[in-house]
Amino acid sequence: MSPMSTHQAPQRIAKVMAQAGLCSRREAEAWILAGRVQVDGKILTTPALVVTDANQILIDQKPFRWPQAKSKIWIYHKPDGLLVTNRDPEGRPTIFDNLPKSLPRVVAVGRLDLNSEGLLLLTNDGALARYLELPRSALARYYRVRVYGNLPLDLVAKLAQGLRIDGVDYAPIELEIEKITGRNAWLYMTLREGKNREIRKVLAHFELQVNRLIRLAYGPFRLDKLPPGQVEEINSELLPKMLPDYFNARPGKTTMAAPAAAPSKNFPRRDQAAGKKKFQPFRAKPGQAKAKSQGRSKPGARGKRG
Repeated sequence: MSPMSTHQAPQRIAKVMAQAGLCSRREAEAWILAGRVQVDGKILTTPALVVTDANQILIDQKPFRWPQAKSKIWIYHKPDGLLVTNRDPEGRPTIFDNLPKSLPRVVAVGRLDLNSEGLLLLTNDGALARYLELPRSALARYYRVRVYGNLPLDLVAKLAQGLRIDGVDYAPIELEIEKITGRNAWLYMTLREGKNREIRKVLAHFELQVNRLIRLAYGPFRLDKLPPGQVEEINSELLPKMLPDYFNARPGKTTMAAPAAAPSKNFPRRDQAAGKKKFQPFRAKPGQAKAKSQGRSKPGARGKRG
């Protein structure tokens, strides 16, 4: 029996692996079929096996740790140059190579590209990770983006309508222009779907090159001043208040909540108790135009990395 658990209820092993934050349930099934999982000394061949904490489970020859009793979330400031994956066939560095050794087994919520940076959520609860990722949860993702090119005057309006690119439908995106310097611009963008490389693909459609992308917030969680490469745990007592549709609408860890309404743009800081001042995210300064006149610089001019 695992020293971290007491009388775990019988569950299918793929479900247990997902709840432990090792991977998604689909990935767990693939691991099992690849022969990476052993139960009581035998290589497992089916994800349908029901197990308890009395079973001896090895994954990649390492003892399996049963899910902790309480769901937890950590905020990680991902630097650019790291992949969000457990393994890379090319041997490139991943976030899991750089996380503190004291951190338990966690799963990343969604992805950030190799050259993207900023807030990445980590959790020990695979079902919670799935809830946070699903478009039906309607959790807004806030980004600060630097682009190179000429901003179309109707860019804000076109993104707000949603668009179709190469057969893929993209939901409406909120855009605010922070500043424009020559052909470089800093933008604030709000997404509620988070398709693969969505920001880069959408802006490339308007001939805008993304040369820096920083995620500042994900639903009620914000990066604040957390330094790159650092991890900070969210107070578990605040999670039911921050994610009421998940924690308050389910009797157990794996019950999916009903679709959440689109979140307000005011959400609590991660270290605030209820009732304190709310955060006003990323608004343009009073009087700042949504689309300024496009200044021109010499061809090829680029702003410094900022």
